Amino acid sequence: MIDDLWYKNGVFYCLSVGTYMDVNGDGIGDFKGLLRRLDYLHGLGVTAIWLMPFQPSPGKDDGYDIADYYGVDPRYGTLGDFVEFTHGCQQRGIRVIIDLVVNHTSDAHPWFRDARSSPDSQHRDWYVWADKRPAGASKGMVFPGVQKSTWTYDKEAKAWFFHRFYDFQPDLNTSNPYVQAEILKIMGFWIQLGVSGFRMDAVPFVIATKGAKVKTPVEQYDMLRSLREFLQWRQGNAIILAEANVLPETDMEYFGKDGDRMHMMFNFHVNQNLFYAMASADSRPLAKALAATKPRPASAQWGLFLRNHDELDLGRLTNAQRDVVFKSFGPDKDMQLYDRGIRRRLGPMLGGDRRRLELAYSLMCTLPGTPVIRYGDEIGMGDNLDLPERNCARTPMQWSMEPQGGFTKSDKPCSPVIDKGPYGYEHINVAKQRRDPNSMLNWTERIIRMRKEVPEIGWGDFRVIATRDPAILAIRYDWRNNSVLFVHNLDEKPREATFSVGLAADEGKHLINLLSENHSEANHRGKHTLMLEAYGYRWYRVGGLDYLLKRSDIDGVNANHPE
Repeated sequence: MIDDLWYKNGVFYCLSVGTYMDVNGDGIGDFKGLLRRLDYLHGLGVTAIWLMPFQPSPGKDDGYDIADYYGVDPRYGTLGDFVEFTHGCQQRGIRVIIDLVVNHTSDAHPWFRDARSSPDSQHRDWYVWADKRPAGASKGMVFPGVQKSTWTYDKEAKAWFFHRFYDFQPDLNTSNPYVQAEILKIMGFWIQLGVSGFRMDAVPFVIATKGAKVKTPVEQYDMLRSLREFLQWRQGNAIILAEANVLPETDMEYFGKDGDRMHMMFNFHVNQNLFYAMASADSRPLAKALAATKPRPASAQWGLFLRNHDELDLGRLTNAQRDVVFKSFGPDKDMQLYDRGIRRRLGPMLGGDRRRLELAYSLMCTLPGTPVIRYGDEIGMGDNLDLPERNCARTPMQWSMEPQGGFTKSDKPCSPVIDKGPYGYEHINVAKQRRDPNSMLNWTERIIRMRKEVPEIGWGDFRVIATRDPAILAIRYDWRNNSVLFVHNLDEKPREATFSVGLAADEGKHLINLLSENHSEANHRGKHTLMLEAYGYRWYRVGGLDYLLKRSDIDGVNANHPE
C-alpha cells in the first residue's frame, strides 16, 4: 500500500542539534530542547528528521570528526535524552535518521590512538598506513584550496596515514572485515534506540579501495548489499540514504539492479542542473538530467534538495554553465568555495525574492523524489560570510525576536546568530512568521501538505511535456489511473505556454488547480494555454478531484481503458 515504503512519499528535514535548539543557556543545543520543538516540526508536516552528527567529537569539523560512535556528546545530553527524543518523534509519527560517518574517525578516537601506538596494535590495520609519503599524496583532496594533502606523517606511529578529508580525520580501512563488522554493530546499536535509518556520509569513499599502492580506487559495491542485508534483518522498514555525488551511469551500482543496496540517494546531478536552470531560465539541461537519473528500482527513491550543510557543489556542470550559476547566485569570491561551489544559503542566493524562493521549493517538491529541507530554509534564513568555509550557512536557528534569536540565553552561542541586515533574527524568525498567514513559513507548511497529497510524485512514472519554450518546465506523473501535472516558469518575465497533456481521448481536457481556483480547460484541439507570471508555477490534477474513486489497486492498469 502507499505507506509500505514510507520514504517514497515523505518530507525529510535536516538539522544540527547544536544549532537548532538550546536550553542550557550555554549556546549549545541539546535533545531536551529538541524534544520540545517536535510539535513545530509536526505542524510543519515533516515525516522524517535527519540529524547531523551528535556523538562525542572534538568538533573540528562540525561533529563529522567522531571520537565515539556509541555515545552522545555531553553538551547535547545523554543516551537517555536521545531515547526520549526518538520516542517523542514516534508519538508524532516522525521518523529519525542519523548520520553514519564511517569513512573516517577523529584522530582523538581510541581506535586511532591505539593504532598509532604500535605496528602490532589491535587497531593498526583499522586505518590506512604507508612507510613513505605516497606519490599521489597531493591529489584527490575533497577540500581543494584548504586541504593540501591526503597523507600526513604521524610522529608517534612513525608512518604516514591516509585521510581523504582533513588531516585530523584519518580514514578507516573499510576493506578490513573487522571494520566492516564494527560498522554493522554501530548501525544495530542506534536502531535499537529508535532510529529508522541512516544518512550515510561519503559513500563512494567508504566503499573505495584505499592504500599507498592504489592508483585508481575501485568501488566495492558488495559492501552496500551487506549493509542493506543487515539493516533489513534488524528492522525491515529502516533505510539508508546515501550521499554519493556520482555520474548517472553509476547510479544503479549504488541502488543495485535488484534494489538490494541503497534505499535512497541524493540526486546531486539534478540538483546542479536545477540551479543552472534557475540561473539561465533554460530547463533543457535539467530535463536531460531527469531523464539520465530516471532508471531506479521500484523500491528505491531519490532525495531531492536545494541546499544542504555543505557548499552547493557545481562540479558536474560545464565551465560555462558553472560560470552562469556563479554570476547569478555567488558572484563574489568569498561566496564561492573549493573552486567548485557556492557556500550561501538559499535565501541570499535568490536575493530574498519571495517569487524565486517559492519557485525553487515548488520545483523541489514536484521533481521525482522525496524533498529534503534544510533547517531554517522554511523561513528564508540567511548566512554569515564572515564565518569560515561552510560554517557561514550553519548559524543557529532564529526562533524569535528575543536576544540571540531566542536560540540561547547565553551571550556567546556556539556560533554567532545572524543579528544584522535583512536576514537578522529581528526580521526573520519563526515567531514572527507564525503570526503572518502569508509568511514563507506558512506557505512552506501548505506546500508540504499538498506535496503529501500527491503520491503520484513519489510512486508514479513521469514524463517531461514539450512546451517549445526552454523557460517552461512541464512534468506529468502517472500512477494507478491518476495523473498530475506541474508547470514552472523559470524566467523573470511572464510566459505563455501552449501544450497537450499527452493523454488519450478527453482524459487531459480538464486541469484542476490544486493551489488556487485558476483551472484550465483544453481547446477543441486538446491544447491548454497558460499565462504564467514571472517565476510562476502551477500544480494541476488531471481530470477532476474524484481521482480517489478512480485509483486502481495495482500498477499498470487503467480502470477506464484496461489493456
